[in-house]
Amino acid sequence: MAENHVALLLTPEGWELLSSLPPYDPAEALSLGRSLREEGHSPALVAAALTQQRLRARASAKFGPFAQQMLFTADGLEQATRLAVSAHHAARYAAAGVTKVADLGCGIGGDAVALAGLDLPVLAVDHDEATAALATINLMPFPHASVECADALEIDLTERGVDAVFADPARRAQGRRIADPEQWSPALSRVLALRKSVPALGVKVAPGIDHAALPPDSHTQWVSVDGDVVEATIWCGPLAPEGPGRSALVLRSGADGARAYTLTDPSCTDPSEPPVQVDPIGSPDDLGSIIHVPDGAAIRAGLVAHLCEALGARPVGPRIGYLTSESLPDAATAPFVRSFRLTEILPLRLKSLRARARELRVGSLEILKRGVDVSPDALRASLRLSGQESETWILTRVGDKAKGAVLVVEPIVSDLPTDSPAEPSAHRRDSAPSSD
Repeated sequence: MAENHVALLLTPEGWELLSSLPPYDPAEALSLGRSLREEGHSPALVAAALTQQRLRARASAKFGPFAQQMLFTADGLEQATRLAVSAHHAARYAAAGVTKVADLGCGIGGDAVALAGLDLPVLAVDHDEATAALATINLMPFPHASVECADALEIDLTERGVDAVFADPARRAQGRRIADPEQWSPALSRVLALRKSVPALGVKVAPGIDHAALPPDSHTQWVSVDGDVVEATIWCGPLAPEGPGRSALVLRSGADGARAYTLTDPSCTDPSEPPVQVDPIGSPDDLGSIIHVPDGAAIRAGLVAHLCEALGARPVGPRIGYLTSESLPDAATAPFVRSFRLTEILPLRLKSLRARARELRVGSLEILKRGVDVSPDALRASLRLSGQESETWILTRVGDKAKGAVLVVEPIVSDLPTDSPAEPSAHRRDSAPSSD
């Protein structure tokens, strides 16, 4: 279907039709499709153009204005690297002084576009013919970029003059994520073996990758964008000027573009080692006046102990990523946590929570949770919220006995220069960040 979609749009009529469409408006999509068919365009071409118009609208969140000149498939768009992230990837290659980058498993070409945008010659490779066709279109503005449909590991990199590689192994099969890196396509070990001929290697991996699977001499960085953990990347050789270890890159959208903040634990010099675990507080009586919610990228990178040291904090419960202290974060730490003032501690019992919500006329409730088997959406429905008041609750396990509790908190306004609060949105409805 993707091949037909691309083929129809690459005809003169298809390209002209797609270029003539107005910005996507779901309320007008049906009437627009009907009028286009009445003008004589085939139903298949109209469907392909409108599908692409809808995908471009969705893609603007990842690619900004560039989306209107690109072609997408639904799967390709979902798996594509966001432009703000791929720009940081490309900057590593430029800083390393490489002369030609092979983007292996290039997908629709998001990372290749960022690399080519820095005037780096790029060889983009994907084994899927339709996907390679999309990448070809998306890279058309860059004469120093080429695309090949081939098995990524069959390319003779030395013969092609490649001195750096960015690889993105396929981590899904039949719509499901594959957890085992050796079941990825190609397997992680096969990709890492490319270092023998090309030491400058970057490999995009799932954020939930087991630290034990990371090369000890690499630097792995987890990335979040506006609170959502979007990826992790293994950097090797000259692409890892930080040296071996783990770090978190936090990107916050603002009026003047994305601002970047990096957190690194200098004591970690082997990314494959398990993260240091900090003993939790002993009981709810030990809770401090401030609760900190670390960004998901910092949690995935195993930097909770480092944050505890910086904040003078301890976890609220065993292996729980909520921290408690008496101090607010300083300017260096603030981008990596969302901080709250603790106002009350409640038992995790539906009857008493429902009574509280009714008595206080709570109509709006933000729920964060970790370590408890409670659905925030189901809890809201059970509480039958009505009224004008709003509250924020943190559902978690507290103390070394891991007793369930509800922490009633008040958000502390951040001074970060962004257009929106620094909220790890992965915590709002769920207990774990995105894993792919």
